[in-house]
Amino acid sequence: MTDFERALDIGRPPNVKKIFPHSKALLVSGKFIDLAMTRKGHAICIAANGRSHFVIRGALAAAQRAKSALIIEIARSEGGASAYCAVNLWNIARQVDAVCNELGITIPVAVHADHFGIKKTGDIAPAKVEIPSLFDAGITSIAIDASHMPDDQNLLASIDIIRSVVPEWAGLETEVGEIKGKEGLSTVDEALFLIRGLNAHDIFPNWIALNNGTTHGIEASGQGIQVELTADIHAALEKYRVSGAQHGTSGNSSERLREIVRKTRTTKANVATALQMISWGIEVNDYGNAILDAGGNFIKVKGEGVSEEMWAAMVAHSEANGWKGGNFKNLNLPFENKLLGQPREVRDRMARRVEDFVYNMITGVFNAGDTADIVIDAILKAGSHDPGPKAHRIENPADWTPEKILERGKSLAGNKGAKGDFDD
Repeated sequence: MTDFERALDIGRPPNVKKIFPHSKALLVSGKFIDLAMTRKGHAICIAANGRSHFVIRGALAAAQRAKSALIIEIARSEGGASAYCAVNLWNIARQVDAVCNELGITIPVAVHADHFGIKKTGDIAPAKVEIPSLFDAGITSIAIDASHMPDDQNLLASIDIIRSVVPEWAGLETEVGEIKGKEGLSTVDEALFLIRGLNAHDIFPNWIALNNGTTHGIEASGQGIQVELTADIHAALEKYRVSGAQHGTSGNSSERLREIVRKTRTTKANVATALQMISWGIEVNDYGNAILDAGGNFIKVKGEGVSEEMWAAMVAHSEANGWKGGNFKNLNLPFENKLLGQPREVRDRMARRVEDFVYNMITGVFNAGDTADIVIDAILKAGSHDPGPKAHRIENPADWTPEKILERGKSLAGNKGAKGDFDD
């Protein structure tokens, strides 16, 4: 039996084994992905937002080429109950598993439910119903994102939900500071408050996402990722052994992303809008941000991505609905089946364009090549689908009761920034 076959036998979580009993796809807990990037050192796993089947195919092919571990994810805003993508939280694992088996993919893949947003206390009870259904559908990692709420409510909601319905073996991401660009930047005190409070309740996240200056979507931020802020927060959290999750990579240059690799403890980086645009055949710069013409319109590269006739239909649909810029994302749902109905050569070039971009990001920017074997080795050493917690409790639970959390929260002076809908 090969190492891959042994890892396949013992490394797949119980939910994955149950729904894909005969699969040869190595779907694993997000814990192993974080562990592998940490062991390699100064390496970040690309978390490809699978807004379409073409993005999923291209990203998997790229990771196989690079011998890299991979995260495929979909955010609740993209693929939840009010989805704007045909790929959703309940079918993404099935698509990933199917493509892995079809293409003979042998690298380990985590399937991540990103930004499971909790925006008010009334969202907690429904979340406890919905989240188990995601794991029933094959999700192996999740981000509980209550960053929209005040810091004390973020912590209390996270503790309640994670302890109630997130399996101990699953990869776990938490968030402080809603992603909204230069406003409401996260602080060291806010991040420490969240991670210390979780630690006191025996919750040890793999990742923390910050508002460190980026935005979701296609717009290039004048500020971009604040590398030093990120490094300072990660340094403050070092003894809690939590890694960073970088959101909003679109609009940040490759060199700035390499800085994040070199100077911070980041092991996960989300790439969403860039992959969508690349699959469609939109002209982008070297780090995936769409290039616009003088009229502010996207530039379709002839002979790449979707057919010219399909692109004309997509533009016409957007104009009829008043969608511009980042709102072109709404094309995913009404056009997925139409895109799947194109000729094979068009479908292939859509996925291949994603593959080439992701391969370059993995090997030329994020230093994640050759991490697949690190995951497999970690699975074999653990002898389990769960490598165990990455940290241990160092905070006193008596100092982090609900009453004391509310009292401690009063001393935080973080600025949440402007109100509004910053989901992508």
